[in-house]
Parts: sequence; structure tokens; C-alpha cells
Amino acid sequence: MNSHLYHLQLNIDFKNLQFYKDLMEFMGWNTIFEMDEVVGYRSGTNEDVWFVKTQNKEVQDHDGIGVNHISFRVNTISDVDVIHSFLEKKDIKMLFDTPKHRPEFSSSPKETYYQIMFKSPDGILFEVVYVGKK
Repeated sequence: MNSHLYHLQLNIDFKNLQFYKDLMEFMGWNTIFEMDEVVGYRSGTNEDVWFVKTQNKEVQDHDGIGVNHISFRVNTISDVDVIHSFLEKKDIKMLFDTPKHRPEFSSSPKETYYQIMFKSPDGILFEVVYVGKK
């Protein structure tokens, strides 16, 4: 059997929708669907992320049972830094002393794992990461 990730649905407060639209478009994702209570994006490698309006305002703890974070992989270290600058202009604070290299997550000494981590306005934990040659 062969499988791959098809889509993620993130339930959000639609007052924050513009943040997600700006982020996804900045990272090169294409809008594939948009209606009153749902917006879908597709990556260049055909994964989808759907943002759906929810009435439930309860925020999940990323350290509790359930999803910890959503990670977007980019092609270069400078891509991480550019997204970091983009988020700073939106007053989004970085978490866990990022940006930083995480050698403990690299698969070899010749590679690096360079990341930023932040929470969206809805409290969803995100990572943007470059994994590759130092």
C-alpha cells in the first residue's frame, strides 16, 4: 500500500482569516476553494490545508492529547528568515528561542534543521523549517 497526506482541516475564528490567507499566499500556496465559511489552499506538491469557520472558541493545548503543531518545509534557510520577517511585521512572536538551528533533529552531521515556531492568532502552533545541507 502507498499513501500520503491528503489534507488538513484547521478550525479557526474567521475574524483571523486574513492572517491565514496572507500566510498561505506568502508561502506560495494557491487558493483552490473559497466560500462563506471555508477556504482551501493547495501546495505545489498537492497537499491541501482547509480553514473552516468554527463557533467553538475552545483552544487546544499543543502539549495535550491531539495535534502538537503544523509544519511547513521550505527550500532554503533564507526562506525561513523571510517568513520570520513577514510574521514579525504582523506582530507574531516567535516561540522556543527560534529562529535557530536544531542539530539534534538533523539526520546527519552534514545537514541542518533550521526552524521558526509561532502561534497563530487562534493559538495553533506552527513551524516553518528548512532541512538540508548546512
